[in-house]
Amino acid sequence: MPLLYLTRKEHFNAAHRLWNDKWSEEKNFEMFGKCANPHYHGHNFDLYVTVKGQPNPDTGCVMDLKVLKVIIRDQVTDQLDHQNLNLDVEWLKGQMPSIESMAVAMWPRISNALPEGVQLHKITLWETQNNFVEYFGE
Repeated sequence: MPLLYLTRKEHFNAAHRLWNDKWSEEKNFEMFGKCANPHYHGHNFDLYVTVKGQPNPDTGCVMDLKVLKVIIRDQVTDQLDHQNLNLDVEWLKGQMPSIESMAVAMWPRISNALPEGVQLHKITLWETQNNFVEYFGE
């Protein structure tokens, strides 16, 4: 049986601020630029979740995409959509809400909800047309 990779795309909108309380205002703006805006700023995020597994011989599918959609929405996007990532999301509290730390925080939420025989392979989170992160759970 071949090992196949299956990807589902979801979308959410959210606001955040990149700011390190240990640094001066000058250093924060030097490092994060407009992303350090005290009134936050927003993005239209695109999240790609790639799972891997062997296709079920009865269905030909690695997993039911409707189930993957529900997992992603229940565990991640419904909790992030139209939220302030610094203030409103319990599982992001105490961390810098960069796309890198967001992808790492999403991993166990999605991975632990997958059906038996299916593994999370990669999370890709697009913040802008030009900026994205890929995380493989390492």
